[in-house]
Amino acid sequence: MNIFVDTSAFLAVLDGSDKNHKASKQFWETIIKRGDVLLCHNYILVETSALILRRLGMEAIRVFEQDIIPILRIIWITKEVHSAAVSAHLMADRHTLSLVDCVSFEVMRRTGLRKAFAFDRHFQDYGYESMIKMKRTS
Repeated sequence: MNIFVDTSAFLAVLDGSDKNHKASKQFWETIIKRGDVLLCHNYILVETSALILRRLGMEAIRVFEQDIIPILRIIWITKEVHSAAVSAHLMADRHTLSLVDCVSFEVMRRTGLRKAFAFDRHFQDYGYESMIKMKRTS
């Protein structure tokens, strides 16, 4: 199965203090054992790397770079995909929706992906299937 992986999932897997850590780590181990194809794009790598560094430090960056990135299928964003995502971002006019989110949706649309490992509610808002339940904050 092909599964799109979002920054929110990477952070939940790596950060033991994340409210979704336990479930995401178990799910991660399951999809790795099954041999699922895990896809993301290079903008997610940049976003994830910056957030990991800020929240978890250099050792977590090493784990991300050496253990996680090598098993991913990375889609490199073209000028056309970037432009389409910028247009969608501006049209959506939502301050909680990021350009990286819009790039993700454009990539998923173009590749036919429907399933995402993500804790970002925007994926569901835009019609994509979340592969894991999010813990709600009270």
